[in-house]
Amino acid sequence: MERREYTFTEKKDTRSGFGDGLYEVGVNNEKIIALCADLTGSLKMGKFKEDFPDRFFQVGIAEANMMGIAAGMTIGGKIPFTGTFANFSTGRVYDQIRQSIAYSGKNVKICASHAGLTLGEDGATHQILEDIGMMKMLPGMTVINPCDYTQTKQATIAISDHMGPVYLRFGRPKWPVFTDENEKFIIGKAKTFIEGKDISIFATGHMLWQALEAEKLLYKKGIYAEVINIHTIKPLDEDAILESIKKTGCAISCEEHNIIGGLGESISRVISENNPLPFKIVGVNDSFGESGKPIDLLSKYGLDPKNIMDSALQVLKRK
Repeated sequence: MERREYTFTEKKDTRSGFGDGLYEVGVNNEKIIALCADLTGSLKMGKFKEDFPDRFFQVGIAEANMMGIAAGMTIGGKIPFTGTFANFSTGRVYDQIRQSIAYSGKNVKICASHAGLTLGEDGATHQILEDIGMMKMLPGMTVINPCDYTQTKQATIAISDHMGPVYLRFGRPKWPVFTDENEKFIIGKAKTFIEGKDISIFATGHMLWQALEAEKLLYKKGIYAEVINIHTIKPLDEDAILESIKKTGCAISCEEHNIIGGLGESISRVISENNPLPFKIVGVNDSFGESGKPIDLLSKYGLDPKNIMDSALQVLKRK
């Protein structure tokens, strides 16, 4: 079986992918506007603000107001992109998103940085690990969690053409860049990075790189893992999941999120309803995070390549 091994030449933060993507769509479409809750630098929205000052709105530390303003602006045909930390983009403003955006299907793009454990030193109060679950449960909400700088930029461009509310999740740390900049991002379509026959590994966000590293460890043991990027958590590419597990007979999922309510639970529903087989979720085990360096936190909470490999081995024993 042919196998591709992924490497990288640079590391860039996914939030910069958002900032660059936002600027590009802003150049090409005057309907694009941006709103930020006092975190322009952190969200990499500075270039958009500088070149399109009439389309940039600094609302201050008033995230609930930002969501209401964004919803209202869609009525006039504008396409608003809101920007703040993932914790403030969801937990602080869930009522406004539900009532003003999701319920009426407003064309708002909720862009959320600094998600998950890899926020690092800011600690548990800012490391939201529940946001995917909160957002995917809202009817009509599209939920996207890209894996690197390039894919985040492409996703930002793609959602500008998508009609309806979107939650776009990305992160703070510099992370390996390994996806193809010429490949078009298709909302709702999973991407197979490595084909395998023994076990399926479904990964989202930063965890895709961790899964690719785990695949190398498994390969050294003679195990051929199939690694699939689930960048769109909702709508979920159920066909890709079912096609892969039909071939491999068992699977794990990997996410920088609570194991309750995230990608893994969505996949487990698809598996249980269509083709029950051994499956395990790799994620944070129903706890808050803590302050620390991103890589150290991923290791402590079981989101490193070795733990992914160990989880895969456990599932293979049940096959």
